[in-house]
Amino acid sequence: MISNERQEHASSTELTSSSAVAVDRSQVNDYNSFAEAYTAENETNLVNAYYERPAMLALAGDVAGRRILDVGCGSGPLFAALRNRGAIVSGFDASAGMLELARRRLGDGADLQVADLGSPLPYSDDTFDDVVASLVLHYLEDWGPALAELRRVLKPGGRLIASVDHPFAINLMHRQAGREAEYQYFDTTNWTEEWTMGGQTSLMSFWHRPLHAMIEAFTGAGFRITVISEPEPDPAARELFPEVIAAKPRFLCFLFFVLQAD
Repeated sequence: MISNERQEHASSTELTSSSAVAVDRSQVNDYNSFAEAYTAENETNLVNAYYERPAMLALAGDVAGRRILDVGCGSGPLFAALRNRGAIVSGFDASAGMLELARRRLGDGADLQVADLGSPLPYSDDTFDDVVASLVLHYLEDWGPALAELRRVLKPGGRLIASVDHPFAINLMHRQAGREAEYQYFDTTNWTEEWTMGGQTSLMSFWHRPLHAMIEAFTGAGFRITVISEPEPDPAARELFPEVIAAKPRFLCFLFFVLQAD
């Protein structure tokens, strides 16, 4: 696991026991409260800008002319990269604040909508050649409704390209914090972190599930797994983050899937 591996999302993080904190679910994962600070951090850090996004783009390959849905598109960095490669991209996010930043990046003509993954999506059946779900599924307790909707909007034979928190890395993180009794690898468990960005602290909630549960969810929704990837960082990371990469040229952080809609 990379040192400070949860720093991909925050200038400062603190692991919090969900069993010990009374969590108001209406106040967790509130990206509106720190949209600008999150976007600035995401733009240049190691694990988003030089690990996760390059891996997603490499798995997508040649996307020229393909219709792609960007799930949980945030402020639009992956949307922009895919569009620059010739894709016809649509995106949605639950955060209106993040979508406002996406419109600044992408222009008023970009197809962006406020929507929740896991609820019915505002797209017709068989619309997209590909769906990219970048670091969004691990916010959900139940992947079933979300995957069913993504399967519905994909054309037959289309691809779902997804990245999630690596379950081994999350389990190791809990073990290193002395919380292995509370967070067993084979259980599906909720855990929270406090992220401090731009002087504001927000409570973020995630769901850990073991690898077999991920695979069962994908295949149960009608997807065939074609790739499981644990990539290296982008080569540019060696110059930009020399001490980190020298110490850990390979590390566990996220897990990547390419799934085909059968």
